[in-house]
Amino acid sequence: MAQILGDGTRKRTQAFSELQSHYLFGERFGRPGKGNDKGKVEGLVGYARRNFLVPIPRCASWQELNAQLVEQCRKRRERQLRGHDQTIGERFQKDAEALLPLPPVPYEACEKRTTRVTSLSLVRYRSNDYSVPTAYGHRGVLIKGYVHEVVICSGSEVIARHARSYEREDMIFDPLHYLALLEQKPNALDQAAPLVGWQLPEEFWQLRRLLEARLSKRGKREFVQVLSLLETFSLAEVTYAVRQAMQLGALSFDAVKHLLLCHIKRRPPRLDLDCYPHLPLAQVATTAATDYLSLLRGAAV
Repeated sequence: MAQILGDGTRKRTQAFSELQSHYLFGERFGRPGKGNDKGKVEGLVGYARRNFLVPIPRCASWQELNAQLVEQCRKRRERQLRGHDQTIGERFQKDAEALLPLPPVPYEACEKRTTRVTSLSLVRYRSNDYSVPTAYGHRGVLIKGYVHEVVICSGSEVIARHARSYEREDMIFDPLHYLALLEQKPNALDQAAPLVGWQLPEEFWQLRRLLEARLSKRGKREFVQVLSLLETFSLAEVTYAVRQAMQLGALSFDAVKHLLLCHIKRRPPRLDLDCYPHLPLAQVATTAATDYLSLLRGAAV
């Protein structure tokens, strides 16, 4: 956060100046290799390592590890140290009364860069390429590089989020970013690099086979439209609608969308089969008044 110049003085970096101006605090730099300049900081780091990270915790993600550390810190606030008649949390509450209130918005601890989207709907950040929706091709965007995430913005709108890669010359795709283009060129569905390795439930591939068997080339476009529902709805919700459509034999994008909306709104599905001439229609004869007479005779017997 600070650069050491040739004469031994320190110069604040831009990131440190932004952090300082956001939270309004004064700097106090320690000397290199002089741990006694910041003994309390070093002591707390050692305490946290020995008590929170031994044995080494096993977590599925950084978010889970951070949640565990926050819980450990909250438990420590309930401790009462020797020589004090109040807990750590109570003492901190008294100290906080003398502090300035925190800003309403936390500081964005990220690196910000401006760049332009390529013709392949990719932006480059630290030697890696990240995808954005095809509608933003050739536009200027802002990249926010966090420790574990890369966020891409156009104006005030967040258009893409990716887990950050620390490889070199890596390509990170979100298949949903390319569905609008695939809807115009459905024949590229099998060769599209962004879709390689996309893990979807088996119901989606069953629906694709049925659509292509029934509608041929148009079935591939219908399948891409079904995939586009994932831009708005969760995978579990769309999977449920796809499964229901196959059970009812209503194989089309409109049917899947209708069943999905009915499931979300908790109302029974009501399909207008006149909109689907390729679906088999049920033949129901008109009931004649004389048919009721036969029922009456049967009841009299």
